[in-house]
Amino acid sequence: MTAPTPRRLGPRPLPLLMAVQALNALSSLSALPLLRNGSLNWNPKLQDAATALTREISKADPEIFAAAVQSEAARRMSAFADGVQRYRTSPAADRPTEPPVVWQQGSARLLDYGATNPTAADGPPILCVPSLINRAYILDLTAKRSLMRNLAARGLRPMLLDWGTPAAVERVFNLSDYIAGYLGSALAQIEEITGRQPALLGYCMGGNLALGLAALHPNRIRAMALLATPWDFHAGHAANLPVLAAARPGLETLIDGLGTLPVDVLQALFSGLNPGLATAKFQTFANLPTDTGKAHEFIALEDWLNDGVPLAGPVARECLFDWYVDNTPGRGNWWLGDVTVDPSALNLPALVIVPTDDYIVPPQSARPLADLLPDAHLRTVKAGHIGMVAGGRAKSTLHTPLADWLSAHLMPH
Repeated sequence: MTAPTPRRLGPRPLPLLMAVQALNALSSLSALPLLRNGSLNWNPKLQDAATALTREISKADPEIFAAAVQSEAARRMSAFADGVQRYRTSPAADRPTEPPVVWQQGSARLLDYGATNPTAADGPPILCVPSLINRAYILDLTAKRSLMRNLAARGLRPMLLDWGTPAAVERVFNLSDYIAGYLGSALAQIEEITGRQPALLGYCMGGNLALGLAALHPNRIRAMALLATPWDFHAGHAANLPVLAAARPGLETLIDGLGTLPVDVLQALFSGLNPGLATAKFQTFANLPTDTGKAHEFIALEDWLNDGVPLAGPVARECLFDWYVDNTPGRGNWWLGDVTVDPSALNLPALVIVPTDDYIVPPQSARPLADLLPDAHLRTVKAGHIGMVAGGRAKSTLHTPLADWLSAHLMPH
C-alpha cells in the first residue's frame, strides 16, 4: 500500500527531534554496562531509587534484560516515527473564523473579538499582546479553546494584536520599534474606536512588551494582566545559560547573515529546554484513536507550534543576549529609549498569573513581577506554559478567573 502523501513538513525541526529520539535509545543501551557495575552517575535526588533499581536489576538474567531494553527502545522509536507520520498526513485542524481587522500597520493587525459576541461590542477594551515568536492565534486556537472568545462571552472586548511575519521593514526592528511604534499605534486606535482607555493582557514575551508599553504610557492603561511573563531571566535557567552564552558567536553570525533568527533555530532552542517532550508526545499521539477530540486538539496545537515566525535580527539580539544572557530586566537595566521599564513605577491594578509546571518560563522567573508591581495580585495555575491558555482545563483554571478579575476592575458596579 502506498503511504499517504504528507500534508506538512513538521514537526520542526524534524532532524533534531529524530536525533534526540535515536540518542535516547542508544543511551539506554550504552548505559547498561555502567548500571551493572555501579559506575553510572545519578542525580543525588534519585540515589535511593537508583540503588533499589540496581538491586532489582541484579536479580534479572543479563541477556534477557538487555534484550528487553533493546526491544523497548525499538518500540519507542517506532511509535515516535508512527506518530510523526500520522501527524504529517492528518488533515489540517479547523480554525475559527477571524474577527474583523480594525487596524493594520506593516505586518501587524488588530483583531476585534468584540464582534464575536453581542454582549462584547460595547464592553471594556483589552489590548491583548502575544509573543513575537509564535503566532497570535494560540489565544484563539479552536472554537472550544479560545481565550479571546471566552473573554468576549463575558462582555469584555478583547482586541488581539497579530504581529504577522516580519517583512523587509520589520527585519530591522528592535523592541522599541515594536513597542513604541506598533503597540503605541494600536493603543491609540483602540482609544479612538472605543473612547476608553484599555486594559493590557500580555502572554509570555507579550507580557514584557505590555510592560514596555505601560512604562511609556502609564496614564493610558487601566489595568494589566500578565500571563507566564518572565522577568528574572536567570532564575530557573541555570543549566541552559552557559549553553546559550557559548552559542552566542554562532548565533550572532547567523543573525548577521540572514537578518533574522530563523524559526527552526528558535524551535531548537526551545526543544533544548525539554528534549524528551516532543518524542513522548508523538509516541502518545501514535496510539490515539483518529476521530477523537484529543487527536484533533493535538493536531491543532501542533500546527500552531510549527507555524512560528522568525525574529527580526535586532529583536533576537535583545531577547537572547540582553534579556537571557545579561538579564537586563531582572537587573533593572532594560531601557526603551530614555525610559526604563520599571514595574515598581507602574501604579495600576495588575494580575500576575504563573503556571506551576512551566519549563519555558519557570515560576521563579515570573513571580518577581508580583513583588515588584505595587498593586499586583498573584495567581498560580496548575498547568504548563501552553496548557495554561489552550489546554483542556484552561477555561476553568484561567479563562474564567481572568475574566472575573478583568470584569471587577473594568466594569461599573
